Amino acid sequence: MDHGGHGMQGMHGMMHMDMPPFTLSRGLQFSGEPFFMIGCLLGLGLYGWGVVRLRRRGDAWPWGRVVAFTLGVLSVALVMCTKLNDYGMVMFSVHMVQHMVISMLSPILLLLGAPVTLTLRALPAAGRGRKGPREWLVTLLHSRYMRIITHPAFTIPMFIASLYALYFTPLFDFLMETKTGHIAMMVHFLAVGLVFFWPIMGVDPGPHRPGYVMRMLELFAGMPFHAFFGIALMMASEPMIGTYMHPPASLGIDALDDQKAGGGIAWAFSEIPSVLVLLALVYQWYRSEQRQAKRSDRAEERSGDKELQAYNAYLASLHAKGQQG
Repeated sequence: MDHGGHGMQGMHGMMHMDMPPFTLSRGLQFSGEPFFMIGCLLGLGLYGWGVVRLRRRGDAWPWGRVVAFTLGVLSVALVMCTKLNDYGMVMFSVHMVQHMVISMLSPILLLLGAPVTLTLRALPAAGRGRKGPREWLVTLLHSRYMRIITHPAFTIPMFIASLYALYFTPLFDFLMETKTGHIAMMVHFLAVGLVFFWPIMGVDPGPHRPGYVMRMLELFAGMPFHAFFGIALMMASEPMIGTYMHPPASLGIDALDDQKAGGGIAWAFSEIPSVLVLLALVYQWYRSEQRQAKRSDRAEERSGDKELQAYNAYLASLHAKGQQG
């Protein structure tokens, strides 16, 4: 089995023999990876269609959401449709940047764009007794399947397993042998990030919607494991991941140094989304408290008016009685 691995490793090496040393300007050159390229364009196109549809109808859609969603799609394109994707096949540190962005930054930005809410508002209702795309989406959102995959008992272990079960087992090397495996792994990272952050960020309606304190606890339950993962890679005394054990000589890098850099990226990156999400949560919390206060003010005004009317009626009745007397 190992021989096969080495054979593939050799082939991998052959494919990337002539790669020049990594620089940021080289890494950011456009490569046009077709799968993610089409996905990103489709995502932006459909979101834009939804916003235009709402505007034409005279409904508002916050610009902040449009900006967040667009940045989310661009962050995916940045790591998947540039030469970063090619360098990520041979340099662990670059791969780690891809992984962290696509699993922890892109999902947060995409979710802040509230794509599910937009879809529900943009799609027409199918009419009585019929089921169209909108009705199917509502059914899916309320399904038991959705309740399971957005529950912290599922999302937190999944988020953690995506690191440990993948990188510290032969599964990672197996997936990295082909472009398809690599793409599938990146799609998985994005999906896991989305289901992990969805109940926490929750702009969109979802089956599992805990209170703000619980959301913060959910957020912090996953993060230490990210940090430990990064530290384990930084402390290692030898390269641990087969795919990156023999980088092409043309890159001029040492496999262990590159692994340590990758570990540092994983460790540092786990803090960035935490801060972002925490800020968004505190803001959402503040907004909901404001709304609650307004609501109770309005309710008080209404009941206050009623009390006043009742009191006036009482006075009037006393006055009438006085007149009769």
